[in-house]
Amino acid sequence: MPPAALSATTVLLPALLSGLVAIGATVAIERWGGRLGGVLGSVPTTIVPASLGIAASSDGAPAFQQAMLAVPAGMLLNALFLWSWRALPPRLPAWGLGPRLALMVALSLSGWALGAVVVVRGGAAWRGAGLPMGALGIGTTLALLLAGLAACLRPLPAPRGARRVGLFTLLGRGLLAATAIGTSVLVAATGQPLLAGIASVFPAIFLTTMLSLWLSQGQAVPVGAVGPMMLGSTSVATYALLASLALPALGPWGALPAWLLATLGVSLPAGLWLRSRAAR
Repeated sequence: MPPAALSATTVLLPALLSGLVAIGATVAIERWGGRLGGVLGSVPTTIVPASLGIAASSDGAPAFQQAMLAVPAGMLLNALFLWSWRALPPRLPAWGLGPRLALMVALSLSGWALGAVVVVRGGAAWRGAGLPMGALGIGTTLALLLAGLAACLRPLPAPRGARRVGLFTLLGRGLLAATAIGTSVLVAATGQPLLAGIASVFPAIFLTTMLSLWLSQGQAVPVGAVGPMMLGSTSVATYALLASLALPALGPWGALPAWLLATLGVSLPAGLWLRSRAAR
């Protein structure tokens, strides 16, 4: 299906829903702190309307499944993106807030873009060699889980925000997420499922979370949320794995059991584990 044949609803509805749910993650971290808020902020949200839009625009179930099975690799890349926000700030020049933040954004996005090229080409080579995409999806999901657990073994202070994130910042965050998801739906219609899968998890939420919270709350709040967000991201990868099977079998309603299993099977245990560690 060429992009021109897509209905406006197929693109705009997932984008709108993604923008709305993206706003909630910043509020969650602001209200409940980096540990619990970080996990809540990475519950499968924007990936749900993205999967529905990609399913509607993909040329058959195999293309949709390839896009979903590329999502875990994209989330592993996002985990590295998040880690850069913990590892790089202490090594930045002692400039003012604005220049330091601009440099941090440039470095983290450049690293993500380079990694995305590697992931898309590597995924294409994997598929071209006749290797199962399911194995790649499961393997990268397990790697993401291990990376998230490792990032949380040495917990950093994760305080609640002392000030509210501004309305325009929240709206800008929603707009960025909506743009990323709308783009992924359009890409899926071009017959590039791997690229669509990576585009659907562009770190719009993570970037705007780090950016807006650093500006409004200081560096401690977003840095403390990095580990929990990395761990919580495993639920997004898990949703994608489940959705690759559920949506072709059940249609759009397949998103519901995929979301429930990912949230109750990954996000909830991760939140309880982090809470128990914080109480020690």
